[in-house]
Amino acid sequence: MRTGAAAGHEGYFHEAVPYRSDGELLAVVLPFLLGGVAAGEPTVVSLGERTAGLVRSGLPADSGVTFLPGGDLYARPAAAIRAYQRMLAGYVAGGARQIRIIGEVPLAALGPTWDWWARYESAINHAYDGFPLWSMCAYDIRVTPAAVLDDVLRTHPRVVTAEGRRPSEAYTEPKAYLTEPRPPVPDPLQRTPPVVELVDPSPNRARQAVYAADAGLLGTEEVEDLVVAVSETVTNALRHGRPPVRFRLWVGADRIVVAVSDAGGGPADPFAGLLPAADGAAGGLGMWITYQSCNHVAVNRSPGAFTLRLTAGNPHFTD
Repeated sequence: MRTGAAAGHEGYFHEAVPYRSDGELLAVVLPFLLGGVAAGEPTVVSLGERTAGLVRSGLPADSGVTFLPGGDLYARPAAAIRAYQRMLAGYVAGGARQIRIIGEVPLAALGPTWDWWARYESAINHAYDGFPLWSMCAYDIRVTPAAVLDDVLRTHPRVVTAEGRRPSEAYTEPKAYLTEPRPPVPDPLQRTPPVVELVDPSPNRARQAVYAADAGLLGTEEVEDLVVAVSETVTNALRHGRPPVRFRLWVGADRIVVAVSDAGGGPADPFAGLLPAADGAAGGLGMWITYQSCNHVAVNRSPGAFTLRLTAGNPHFTD
């Protein structure tokens, strides 16, 4: 039997915790965690170092709460979903009737790469709905941009603060949210001419362009990951998109950026990239591999064009 606010709920009970002070955060989180331990439920903290330390200091010694390295877990959205699903499945196999988790995305994720974390927050309403999960996602209002907070309200069905909990009136179902035209923040490199521009390249030609452009800028593993992502993206565009397929590549001091565009509307599966291909959906597996191979993947749907922008190296650019 499920306990607390999620009692009687089936599937994923997803809440946002926007807070204005450390005290407000603790007022919400500590009862949530201690209630889970008292009920014998797996109870997990997946926060950054500072916030985790704050929560740990508010708990009694040997509280029974499990602390995960949140920064490592939230490296890439698709990998985070895969890791969480594996963990949740393990708890359920062990007999858990409810699992409680408090987590937060890294502060750096609230900047230029927020677009794929917003997609993550929306997609997990579907991805985790097969588990008896009650999770809270913490957002510090003191450092979270207003536009990000708007997305938080649109991707979380419920909001909880020290004053209480309420439904989010702005909540948007994932299938609608994930298919909206949402232009990503432009990378400043894209204001300059690309160092490579190809039309309808073969996957091999695109791979060779990445190798030639790198010239020792990135580590070997990052280059190989980008090559895999480029190969998958170009293959998908040629096979499932509409011509022409346009390949552009930019090189910066700390990153390589590749944009692959075609004249189609992009994959029909709204969860493409974040989840494995649904029922063999066209291009779904390739996008899922790409999301796990790059440090940022930006999706841009516009009339008559679908573009994936892939970043290897440092994706946290400043304008």
